[in-house]
Amino acid sequence: MMSKLLASLCLVFPVLGWADTTLKIATISNGDMTIMQQLSDRYEQSHPGVHLQWHVMDDGTLRKTIYSSMEGNGERFDVITVGTYEAPLWGEKGWLAPLNNLPDSYDVNDLLPPLRKALSWHNTLYALPFYGESSMTYYRKDLFAAKGLSMPAEPTWQDIQHFAAELTDKSKGIYGLCLRGQPGWGDNVALINTIANAYGAQWFDESWTPTMNTPEWRRVLTDYVAMVHEYGPPDTVDNSFGQILRLTAQGECAMWVDSTVAAGLLTNPQISLVADKLGFASAPHDITRNGSHWLWAWALAVPANSSQREQAVDFIAWATSRGYIQEVAKVVGWGSVPPGSRQSTYAEAGYQALAPYAKQVLAAMETASPETPTLNPVPYQGIQYVSIPGFDQMGSQVAQNIANLLTGKLTVDETLSANQQAVLDVRQKIH
Repeated sequence: MMSKLLASLCLVFPVLGWADTTLKIATISNGDMTIMQQLSDRYEQSHPGVHLQWHVMDDGTLRKTIYSSMEGNGERFDVITVGTYEAPLWGEKGWLAPLNNLPDSYDVNDLLPPLRKALSWHNTLYALPFYGESSMTYYRKDLFAAKGLSMPAEPTWQDIQHFAAELTDKSKGIYGLCLRGQPGWGDNVALINTIANAYGAQWFDESWTPTMNTPEWRRVLTDYVAMVHEYGPPDTVDNSFGQILRLTAQGECAMWVDSTVAAGLLTNPQISLVADKLGFASAPHDITRNGSHWLWAWALAVPANSSQREQAVDFIAWATSRGYIQEVAKVVGWGSVPPGSRQSTYAEAGYQALAPYAKQVLAAMETASPETPTLNPVPYQGIQYVSIPGFDQMGSQVAQNIANLLTGKLTVDETLSANQQAVLDVRQKIH
């Protein structure tokens, strides 16, 4: 079987004679990337002389390390893992190698159009999606049935709060609603931005004046704190995706609003006690659906300053190819293939059979609205982030302020004021 797999991949990515090439790869620690590392010896076998050196980090460490490297202050890498936030901004800066000359066999047109656009600057790709995601609502069908409740296909946040009140039974270890609380612009702020967008809040007006202390933002923070304190688990401020995934898989969360990536994990009976009890609905909206569900991809890019650009581009093309997805399916199973990157994945009968949520995930990604993320016109793009330089800094400060609100260190009024000042300070510093 192994020889057949190697042969099939070599038809797409021919054996190249690069001698003594070591590609230094900076990537994130998660399940999909672990599988890629385990299968990457196939690439080395079909590319004699090429050696892969992995530098695996958590989300926060990865972002800091790569940003420092891009500024020339740290270790250089040949392949880096970036998101839809960094790719276009760094492509514009000239930090990333343009990906204009991928082989026809790569089939760029098979990439999901929203991700292809999000990873481009002026119609030029600067990163290739390893996997993509949106956000959705997970809920326990058995708990809903026991209470005589029915989840709409497209719930509102008012629906979610009503259901959470009905389903919360902390004496039995059941939390009506689990939400992220760990501070970080890609963590609690990612979720809260989707609530804000749905509520009609925004980060800036059309003149780039910060609008973080508006009545809309007051309602966002008030509702968020109430939902977390009344219906969520204790110490939410420490909970990120991984912590809530475990709680949900153990049956402790009646509902969870978060990344679509969790669907494949929560429906796996080997790791989830509620694999046969889960239902799926759209991420909640409110006065608008604009920006109510996010769009994200972890993607592979090649720094422009890499001395081994040709080899690095060849590797990321292999790692994000249709052939790679087929190999994961054959070796590990369709339930473990990287989701949300290619249209062909969602046309596979094997994937559809194991992914009852596939159509909903695809619809969420295709209807995400990064170009119109809010109810009213704004000068920026991006849903769970604002696609401008410096958002990582202002987003991190806002994230910490909201964490302080959750723990009682700040009031709502103080948080609104602190957020407004943080955004204003970073904006003025950059401009």
